[in-house]
Amino acid sequence: MDLKGNTVLIVDDKLENLDILISHLSVTFGFTILVAQDGQKAIDLAKQFTPDVILLDIMMPDIDGFETCRRLKRNKATKQIPIIFMTALTDVDNKIRGFEVGGVDYVTKPIELQEVSARVVTHLTLHNLHKKLEARNRELDAFGHTVAHNLRNSVTQITGHAQILEEEAELSPELQMYLQAIIQSGYRISNIIEELQLLTGVRKAKILPEPFDMAMVIRKATQRLNYDIEQYQAQIFYPEEWPWALGYAPWVIEVWSNYMSNALKYGGKPPHLQLGATIQSDNMICFWVQDNGLGLTPEEQAQLFTPFTRFNQISIEGHGLGLSIVQHIIQKLNGQVGVESETDHGSRFFFTLPVARG
Repeated sequence: MDLKGNTVLIVDDKLENLDILISHLSVTFGFTILVAQDGQKAIDLAKQFTPDVILLDIMMPDIDGFETCRRLKRNKATKQIPIIFMTALTDVDNKIRGFEVGGVDYVTKPIELQEVSARVVTHLTLHNLHKKLEARNRELDAFGHTVAHNLRNSVTQITGHAQILEEEAELSPELQMYLQAIIQSGYRISNIIEELQLLTGVRKAKILPEPFDMAMVIRKATQRLNYDIEQYQAQIFYPEEWPWALGYAPWVIEVWSNYMSNALKYGGKPPHLQLGATIQSDNMICFWVQDNGLGLTPEEQAQLFTPFTRFNQISIEGHGLGLSIVQHIIQKLNGQVGVESETDHGSRFFFTLPVARG
């Protein structure tokens, strides 16, 4: 990777150190060099020019290197810049402190130019790769959003036209069956698109878990499934009260909807679902859905919560993406997911969330 033209900010109050480093890094590697002799000047230059790497002395007047690094890492514009400390302080405590405030590496004084070069080049290479990866991810996100939007519009039109034909046209039973297949396939494609977008959103989003009313979440999840509940003639049993948990209600609605939908599809005929919650000794709550289906073998259980996993013995088509979303959501909310199942004894899918203390 060509590093010529990358910018290095050197922060040191000793002119002799600055002269040596400026000469070596600019002449040998073609780096653009910025210079500061105190912490505040370094902060100002970093905000203005956003260098690609910072060589930062620790022992400086006014603001030392540790505090300079801490302030740089608090600022949105400079927090991603790799900072390499330069110091004669070689004890373990100071090295640990340097890493704790956000430094990525250490160079000991007196300065060895080959060592400095190797560390600067390494972190510049990693930093540039990281920037390229972030740019590529942004491009992929934009592309994915556009594709999802176009696909959804096309599928909506296909499904809508098929429904009009089903209602208005006088067709043979065989053609009516084909139309039903088109409509159902359209709904499945729309659901997959929505789940993919939800999965992307969960991975990128940063939320602060807060107390929420699980009873309200259950009501909303159940309302989404009213059609399926009637179609499968299912019975669902709920506890009289639900404990409050820490989480993010819109995401937990998705979790319950997925668990309950799977239990309706793969439960008994008709399905009987039992929902519940158990407060554990580790200040976590285990929420669960028990079905009356055929159950899962240990081998099948091991493949769950992985995108696009399907089981040959299940006749109803599914794609498994939902359980992957569930796992990402609950991990983001500091919980865990799992399943307990025995063949011919149904399955219990569960997830845990922290207790909300009143």
